[in-house]
Amino acid sequence: IKAAYVRKHDLPFDNKNQTVSVMGIKATGTITRNHGDGQTVDVDWDPQEDIREWYFYTARNTVWRVLPGDWKTNALIAFTFDGADQDIDRFRNEPYWRERFGDDAVPSDEGTEEAGDDPLEPTSDRESYSLNDVIEEGCFISRRTLEHFLGALEDKKNLILQGPPGTGKTWLAKRLGFALIGEKSRKYLRAIQFHPSTSYEDFVRGWRPSADGKLVLSDGVFLEIVAAAHADPGHKYVLVIEEINRGNLAQIFGELLTLLESEKRIPTEAIELTYRTKDEAPLHLPENLYIIGTMNLADRSLAIVDFALRRRFAFAELEPLFNDAWRNWVHSHNGIPTGDLDSIAQRIGEVNTSIASDPSLGEQYRIGHSFFTPSPTRKVTNPKEWVHRVVRREIGPLLSEYWFDDPERVANAEARLLGESL
Repeated sequence: IKAAYVRKHDLPFDNKNQTVSVMGIKATGTITRNHGDGQTVDVDWDPQEDIREWYFYTARNTVWRVLPGDWKTNALIAFTFDGADQDIDRFRNEPYWRERFGDDAVPSDEGTEEAGDDPLEPTSDRESYSLNDVIEEGCFISRRTLEHFLGALEDKKNLILQGPPGTGKTWLAKRLGFALIGEKSRKYLRAIQFHPSTSYEDFVRGWRPSADGKLVLSDGVFLEIVAAAHADPGHKYVLVIEEINRGNLAQIFGELLTLLESEKRIPTEAIELTYRTKDEAPLHLPENLYIIGTMNLADRSLAIVDFALRRRFAFAELEPLFNDAWRNWVHSHNGIPTGDLDSIAQRIGEVNTSIASDPSLGEQYRIGHSFFTPSPTRKVTNPKEWVHRVVRREIGPLLSEYWFDDPERVANAEARLLGESL
């Protein structure tokens, strides 16, 4: 039994005037029987007079699965069940905590008053975030489908959202990440976009020039979020990779490709990095790290996703949604009459049918609802002018790419979208 909290004063080491994560071990025991109902177990409790405090590597979860194999988890197990002391200096100088607590860290110049000194003070005051919030912010997918997406992400650890242009892939990827995390905090979510020149050295680790002209080994966004997730197992971390199939995925992930599998996120599956620092231990991916990628299937220039990567991801299809949820949301937030929205949906449906039936295109080239979903704070006072701008500036160029050798067909599709009834 444990309690997680933060503290700034009365610590057994120099915390550089920084707030420290603390976990108080209040009791330990051995499970002697599992009743099999998912709720009840019998425990043989060990007597423990005083609460023992463990620092840095903590979790707020009521139930925290700690697997042996990594030096941090081995140390926590020995501290909790064998009465071993914590090697605080090693934790202080671990890369994730080094800048704040390490030997060379600079003390914080913030005031010494800290509400977090209260052991009962929660470590986060951010509002919770759930699928209900995703829907309220303008997602037109059913809650049941969103639950399926989230379940696939939790099971597989890796999810790719794919669909036609304008179906809100990146928008939804970030919000699914926040819903998984449980709060809308960028502390636990990072986003990056792949492109043809993205390399292993950019994404994972590589040599880069420093201010003094020397080359230094620097971690990319992937190792940064891996380190953060390892050091904070009580929170879920999400990496969003936009247009994941724009890069050479086998080259970008390198030896880490095999570690993406959910079954291999354990210390015994750790491997050595291509570029290693002195005395660096082999790396495994943490269980609390999730990856969400997006794919635009209508871009003819994109490479087919490597099968080795494809089997490590779950896939979710996004569709153009000009449904009742879309109508109600746009009418409520943007003030567009429902009659105009009905007409827009009908005309877009006709053009999308034409696109989907074209042998050189197909369903993945249809026009998504994001093109016709204004920002929630924008009031559209003249729907006809608004539709005209969207068609001329956004839809028209897209159709010209689709039918680059048939300008008459492009003109007919634009005319259909700009019907006189609007």
